[in-house]
Amino acid sequence: MGYYDLTKDERVQFYSKMKDDILIDLTENKLHYILLYASDSDTYVRKNTYLILGRMYDSNPSIQSEIIQILRNLMNNENEKIRQTAVNCLGEIGKRDAVIVLEFFEAALFDKHHSVRNAVIGSLKKMGQVNPKPILSFAKKFLHHPEAEIRREVIHGVELRGRTHPEEVLPLLEEVQFEKVKRVRNMVIHVLGQISYKKGCLETVVQALLKWDNKELVNEALVEILDIHVRYQDFSVKTYQEAKEYIETHFNRNIEGKG
Repeated sequence: MGYYDLTKDERVQFYSKMKDDILIDLTENKLHYILLYASDSDTYVRKNTYLILGRMYDSNPSIQSEIIQILRNLMNNENEKIRQTAVNCLGEIGKRDAVIVLEFFEAALFDKHHSVRNAVIGSLKKMGQVNPKPILSFAKKFLHHPEAEIRREVIHGVELRGRTHPEEVLPLLEEVQFEKVKRVRNMVIHVLGQISYKKGCLETVVQALLKWDNKELVNEALVEILDIHVRYQDFSVKTYQEAKEYIETHFNRNIEGKG
């Protein structure tokens, strides 16, 4: 039975039990319950595990070093679900203490399992929203990494920060505008679209793209930006037509999206 198969009262009781069990492990310097919950087949049980550990880290400085050591142990576990849970917990901690977790991410970016690597992307995204400076520095460090998938992951990792502060991530994207690997290049275009639809963002992105040298990529990005204003029409500040007129005015030519 999954977590959300329980009634609301049962979920409250189960969550409380998880907290008590995890605290027992921390108090007795064990990993019994933490390993049990971190490896659970239910996504929401694993999510509760990393949220509970993250909140304990925030609320009790006296056990922070112990929690970091536990996460270090989990990161070396053979079970990918446990490693994934550890990365997600580090992402929670990194919202405030980014520096202490980034060394773990340097290793996790190369994890053999995609779910762990995806957890790194998710963690970078949520950390970057609230604690951007170290995350942007971390991403910049890997922009030209020899492995294309690493480049793709760190570009994806700055997306959420860019949605509200595109001016902070545009210099990183400009640095990789001549990316040759299609999968990575497409991620650059994807992020440009994602950071273009909120208040004031289209203007910032367009003004930056006017100065980029890779005109072919810019053209594809402009089409993606217009398509975003169709797909995200319920969330976009501008309508498709308003975005199209703004872009065409500044680029002095017609841009054909899918609107």
